[in-house]
Amino acid sequence: MAVKIDKKIKGYAVVTAEDKARDAAPPVPAASIHRATAEAEVPVDNIIHMHERIERPDVLIGSTYKIKSPLVEHAMYVTLNDIVLNAGTEHELRRPFEIFVNSKSMEHFQWIVALTRIMSAVFRKGGDVTFLVDEMKAVFDPKGGYFKAGGVYMPSLVAELGSIVEEHMKSIGLLHDPEMSDHQRALINEKRKQYEDRSKKNSEVGKAVPSPAGEGARRADEGTVSSDSTADHEEDIAVTGDGASFPPSATMCHKCNTKALVIMDGCATCLNCGYSKCG
Repeated sequence: MAVKIDKKIKGYAVVTAEDKARDAAPPVPAASIHRATAEAEVPVDNIIHMHERIERPDVLIGSTYKIKSPLVEHAMYVTLNDIVLNAGTEHELRRPFEIFVNSKSMEHFQWIVALTRIMSAVFRKGGDVTFLVDEMKAVFDPKGGYFKAGGVYMPSLVAELGSIVEEHMKSIGLLHDPEMSDHQRALINEKRKQYEDRSKKNSEVGKAVPSPAGEGARRADEGTVSSDSTADHEEDIAVTGDGASFPPSATMCHKCNTKALVIMDGCATCLNCGYSKCG
């Protein structure tokens, strides 16, 4: 049968057997197509998140930390137990589940029990529990705080408990330390070296200065031969070496709460975090 073409030809295609079969098939409702597409796009979510309906398993993974504070007679032992969610999958993670504090001292027994029960309830509730760290570290003791090992200032016993919770959350990946830039690390190392070199120089100058006439004999009789002044410098050098210790003459840095602030070139500089009053 001849077909007359009245319009300009813009393109052409050859009809195949598959095209004829598709044209002969009954039409599929549009609603069915949309539903099938949507079901294919929705992933199956089997990830378990922390919530209050999760029952406590028979075995939990935990860590115990020791607090030796001058505010209490006996040491305190803080135990934090974690639950493992989605074990064996790519979504495996640890979340704090409960906390206990044990000590021989009964002085703070009631508030410690109350605090740990509330904290455990918050852990099991789920969601973001990292706010506990900031709230606890902000608590101060009206009688005054204390310095723990390493020269870190603790305003209260509760603040040190919050510091331990922070340390534990960092160990399980719930919190992360802000990365220190390479420039800041290099600056701290440079300041440490400058302070150590200056201490060594002062020590050498102290050894070179002669004692007044008769002074050396008098000190020898007293058993204090001119090592007093240099001993202080040698102690500074020993304490200032690589590591987390700082000179005994250092004062507290308000930025990192560590006794690592020294005066260098007339400017207060922290050997721990790199803070400088002069910018």
